Amino acid sequence: QVQLVESGGASVQAGGSLTLSCAASGRTFSSYVMAWFRQAPGKEREFVAAISWGNGRISYRDSVKGRFTVSRDNAKNTVYLQMNSLKPKDTAVYYCAAGSGGIGEGDYDNWGQGTQVTVSS
Repeated sequence: QVQLVESGGASVQAGGSLTLSCAASGRTFSSYVMAWFRQAPGKEREFVAAISWGNGRISYRDSVKGRFTVSRDNAKNTVYLQMNSLKPKDTAVYYCAAGSGGIGEGDYDNWGQGTQVTVSS
């Protein structure tokens, strides 16, 4: 079992930046893929980005490419999501997840509690 704790959510104006952190503890393995999902009010949870603990392979949803950057610090067991040029449509609760990889919720069986990101126009 992996425990995940997100932090860094805040309210910012459009065009601003935020960095979210996800600290992992417990049973961690290099084979895990760490992902960020988000859920806006009234909408389904959606994949945002993912990074492999082991080989560093990265993927993003199209709408965040060029604006968001996912990275990891293996020594700190922490994954980051750097978000630049934020837009009001990025407003959501952001969740960190650990699992086997993929872009579906079912691909991940460890979840954090979420952190709120609000972008005002």
